[in-house]
Amino acid sequence: MNRMDVTEKIISTKVSKGIKWEEVAQKVGLSKEWTTAGCLGQMTFDAAQAAIVGDIFDLTDEERKWLQVVPYKGSLPTPVPTDPLIYRWYEIVSVYGSTIKELIHEEFGDGIMSAIDFSMDIQRQGDPKGDRVNVVLSGKFLPYKQY
Repeated sequence: MNRMDVTEKIISTKVSKGIKWEEVAQKVGLSKEWTTAGCLGQMTFDAAQAAIVGDIFDLTDEERKWLQVVPYKGSLPTPVPTDPLIYRWYEIVSVYGSTIKELIHEEFGDGIMSAIDFSMDIQRQGDPKGDRVNVVLSGKFLPYKQY
């Protein structure tokens, strides 16, 4: 058994029981974005969180322990994603990445936006021309140090 086996069981159980990620997040007490990432094997749950997730998805004691192991992060199987939705994010970074970098450096200086001290919020935004996906990414600015 490994973490990917647990992730596959979680997804399978989610489908068979008709569970929504928002419901899981409410029970865990964290955002739907972080909780979903954890359930998909990209974050580490503590023992209490793993117990809640384990109860929701009928996980064994061993599977619950896997939820508490620091994962190998990065869930894409190929360098260029083939899933259309994920590919569009790749396209956004390909087209706008240099603009994002330039504007962050102009505003903050030489450094990076953290993906560790980070939050994300995904919401549906109603629009008469067709609903929109509203994604807010917020990461701490980490300046490069001189030494």
